[in-house]
Amino acid sequence: MTPAASGMQITHRQLRIRGLRIHVQTCGVGEPLLLYSGIWGEVKLWESLLPHLSGFQTIAFDPPGIGQSQMPALPLNMWALADFGTAVLDELGIKSAHVLGASFGGALAQQMAITHPGRLRRMVLVSTSFGGGAVPGSPIAMWHFMQRGSYHPKRLEQVAGSMFGGRMRTEPELVRSMHIKRPKNLWAGLYRMAPLIGWTSLPFLWMIRHPTLVIAGDDDPVTPLINHRIIAALIPGAQLHIVRGGGHLALVDSPAEVAPVITRFLEADRG
Repeated sequence: MTPAASGMQITHRQLRIRGLRIHVQTCGVGEPLLLYSGIWGEVKLWESLLPHLSGFQTIAFDPPGIGQSQMPALPLNMWALADFGTAVLDELGIKSAHVLGASFGGALAQQMAITHPGRLRRMVLVSTSFGGGAVPGSPIAMWHFMQRGSYHPKRLEQVAGSMFGGRMRTEPELVRSMHIKRPKNLWAGLYRMAPLIGWTSLPFLWMIRHPTLVIAGDDDPVTPLINHRIIAALIPGAQLHIVRGGGHLALVDSPAEVAPVITRFLEADRG
């Protein structure tokens, strides 16, 4: 079910942030929940999840150079990209929010927690990594992930299983409705990957004091489960939830299973 089909009100706007035109989408009413997307992720990628987060005001944005957001003149580092999240909150008049980061977005959520701790309430990290020092993903998955040809609709369905694991191995047709695509602009793609070079949160995870939930599939060929175990072990008090049979896209291919785990965690402080 899409947000529109569930009757949720969605607002799209173009904001001027750090000199760039950034496409921002807000949906629902409730405690603010900032969403950091994956490396190529546009706001459309959250479509299947949003109806399951109806008790929150979700805030998603196309990262610089992705979707409807303007590409920067030069690549941005992880610190600058994390700042875009706080800048979006500033533009919306929000002092602090829960934060959910998926894949590359999970790395940005970690960076935001380290550099802007006062802006986060609770943090959810899904199918992610701590960067340098992490156990690498499957070479086959990473090969498909980086190849432009893998994102052609017919080809994507053929390689989805080895690329993302989980349900994609048996139901690859699910990718048809997921808005998964790589930037057409080669430079936009390179700019998006560049921030990961030399970045790691590993030495700083112990500094994160926010209540944290780490969610991982045990069949994720992109970000192996062991990396999530390490993150959960190093962030004080962090919880780890393993999606049995889940792949890299468990958050959006199985939202009915994963979203309740997230909402229970985020609502834990409610009286």
